[in-house]
Amino acid sequence: MKKKIVLAYSGGLDTSVLMSWLKETYDAEIIAFCADIGQDEELKGLDKKAKKTGASKIYIDNLQEEFAKDFIYPMIQANAIYEGEYFLGTSIARPLIAKRMVEIAKAEGAHSIAHGATGKGNDQVRFELTAAALAPQLEVIAPWRDERFRAQFPGRAEMIAYCEEKKIPVQASAKKPFSMDRNLLHISYEAGILEDPWFDAGNLKYRDYFTTLSVFPEDAPDKPAYVTLDFENGNCIAVDGKAMTPLQVMRTLNKLGGKHGVGRVDMVENRFVGMKSRGVYETPGGAILHFAHRQMESLTMDREVMHLRDSLIPKYATLVYNGFWYAPERLAIQALVTESQKKVSGTVRVKLFKGGIHSAGRKSPFSLYRADVATMEADPSNAYNQDDATGFIRLNGLRLKTGAMRDARK
Repeated sequence: MKKKIVLAYSGGLDTSVLMSWLKETYDAEIIAFCADIGQDEELKGLDKKAKKTGASKIYIDNLQEEFAKDFIYPMIQANAIYEGEYFLGTSIARPLIAKRMVEIAKAEGAHSIAHGATGKGNDQVRFELTAAALAPQLEVIAPWRDERFRAQFPGRAEMIAYCEEKKIPVQASAKKPFSMDRNLLHISYEAGILEDPWFDAGNLKYRDYFTTLSVFPEDAPDKPAYVTLDFENGNCIAVDGKAMTPLQVMRTLNKLGGKHGVGRVDMVENRFVGMKSRGVYETPGGAILHFAHRQMESLTMDREVMHLRDSLIPKYATLVYNGFWYAPERLAIQALVTESQKKVSGTVRVKLFKGGIHSAGRKSPFSLYRADVATMEADPSNAYNQDDATGFIRLNGLRLKTGAMRDARK
């Protein structure tokens, strides 16, 4: 029986070459798959293009709602940020894409899945760890880790020549000075001119380069904007009082945040494969959602529960970054996160101004904040007896005093 391969396909130069090369090298039937996860690329005519390039069939699936509801929202509940800055936009999309590839492979009776991730990046790990967790019997083909492929295509010029020879319909333009990856949560820029960590991607002369989803803060309106977010069990369910699905929330906040230049990140991060990499990111809606969610937690979440969950943020974020979305430890942490969110409900108001996100109020029927306890004014109800603090401090200071007296005897 002829080998079947499900290929992650975008219609661009790289994946078009991959499709033809795989079909030729493996004498295989190629089933193309394109995931619409909010990259805002023109998908019209992609089916004809794929079949003309050599695919026997193509799936073009809109996964945006699933992406927002089952991937972005659980990660926001966990307050996950990698290395203190990265909102994990690319990282969280890969397990969804790989999951759908596995489903297609099973439905089509395919033996293998293939991707165009390079041997230097994180995506290869994310795709393949997902496949290992969901369909260990599937073979994963990674052409960029195949010496034959790299020898044949050492650069872009060879790929363009190959397409011309094979009459593969691609629009090969001049090489961009960086690479991009976009989805509903963010857009990332890396490589090319960004490989110099001293290069200033925030210079206003690069407005045409790094302002796909958001303006530079300097170009944002001079008047702040206010927005309210309603939460239920840790999930945003409405913006400015209007009920929305997770997808609608992301689209609304992306537009608003982008206008005010919020969620822009320029960082040097540690890749799973061992090297450092410089990336520039725009995550306008995700930044607002993350900030507002934290504000809601500050009012409603028990202190010890919050501190326990917060202690797991670096671990959770690293699991997502490294591709372990379907690993048992991520699922276990997620169960704890879900439990912690049961009372994280209410309304948060935030102010957006010149790239900044600022708290402008929060309220909840599940608030743990008591003005009569926290007040600095006289408390006629005696809800908090300040005399109690004497014994509290004395007991907590006992071990410190004991240690100090011991050391004084030396």
